[in-house]
Amino acid sequence: MTDRAAPDPDPAPGHAPSPSPDAELGERVRRLRRERGLTQRQVAEPNYTAGYISTLEAGKVRPSEAALRHIATKLGVGLDELATGRSARLVGEVRLRATDARRELATGDAHQARALFEAVRADAVRLDLPGEEAAALLGLGDCALETGDLQRAIELFRSCEEVLAEAPLHHRVPALRGRATAHLLAGDLRYACYLLETAIDRLNASGLPDPEALVLLYTAVIAPYMDMGAHTRAAQAANLALSLEPRIEDPALVARMHRGVARTLIAEGRTEEAADHLVRAQEMYRRLQIRTELAHCHWMRGYVHAQVGELDRAETELRTAHTILVERRAELFAAQVGVELGDVLRRRGRAEEAAELLTGLLERLGPEHGAVHAGGAHRLLGLLAEDRGDDTGAERSYRHALDLLRPAGAAGDMADLCRLLGDLLHRTGRTEEAITVYRSGLTRYAATGTTTLGPAPEEPPV
Repeated sequence: MTDRAAPDPDPAPGHAPSPSPDAELGERVRRLRRERGLTQRQVAEPNYTAGYISTLEAGKVRPSEAALRHIATKLGVGLDELATGRSARLVGEVRLRATDARRELATGDAHQARALFEAVRADAVRLDLPGEEAAALLGLGDCALETGDLQRAIELFRSCEEVLAEAPLHHRVPALRGRATAHLLAGDLRYACYLLETAIDRLNASGLPDPEALVLLYTAVIAPYMDMGAHTRAAQAANLALSLEPRIEDPALVARMHRGVARTLIAEGRTEEAADHLVRAQEMYRRLQIRTELAHCHWMRGYVHAQVGELDRAETELRTAHTILVERRAELFAAQVGVELGDVLRRRGRAEEAAELLTGLLERLGPEHGAVHAGGAHRLLGLLAEDRGDDTGAERSYRHALDLLRPAGAAGDMADLCRLLGDLLHRTGRTEEAITVYRSGLTRYAATGTTTLGPAPEEPPV
């Protein structure tokens, strides 16, 4: 005997019960038949009876696949459209609009792209298209990243992962990478590493990892590694990504990989090699017209010029990056570039301009919104205060910076700040305090490069 489900409770007053799938199908057959001016007999013959079509239209029978194919042919529609109500034309339109939204995000305005993605998401939900819904959620998450709404970004990326919960892991990697990036920008470096490292290990353990998903993860993990002072792990991730480049077809992903590799080379002092990778990334982004990523390349090139003392070229590149990001209303990224620009202005002797810029930026940066760069801004303000003989102001700025960087786990930056603060305390006669601060900095710097309190991710079995 077949088990039967318990009857649904009576609907609440004023709320009609939702039609059953059989009733929806029956109504769809009736509507399409009448639109075409056909009788029930004309739809039924020669395999079925008019009574069968009448019963089906009343929602009292569930047709077999053979019956559905017969009726779809008679009505001149596709089997999927008859069974689900989704026409190939409607599905194609949703996918096309998702592509338009992605293009708007890359080349236009994130706020306009957000409206396009919202419309795609609504239609995808209505038409029961989980793949397109996930794509819309991913796009909305990227829009939130661009505009600096980090908590919203985390929620959207998590929703995307939930929609794809039954899909293979590599389908969820873009959303997972986005969520990790949002945590990184918010200052939670360790959790960003945890998300990315766990996904790398799980993907490698699957036996046949997707190379594009791996490169996306390896490239994404470089930034938190660098901010935490785990330079060896960052270089390893960069080398693994480079080894997979021949298997990558997405030019935007290749460009992102070269930008990540450049950052590890800068840390190793290999500025000429870093510049070569940045030029390759920049050309790809220019051809693809991906404006925010192009701005990031200008940003990094400015940093490279600053490292080798070419301050005029550094300022030019950083101002170009800043202009692009301001035009795109990417406020968080623009503020981060502004910190780098403030350093260049200080080194060029324009102290007042640098101080004014950095003070303004701190209104947009904070503990949960660009903590590492907020710490960098306070560090620079401390240096400016020292330059003008304001030791009290310098100490205050250095301690503010440490308070921001300590929860983030930015070990390298914290070690440098401990050195600066220790030197200040020693110079002003507070030797015991200076020793304590120095020791704290050495402890941070000497800490192993682990991030999840475990071994580094395994190499891919490819």
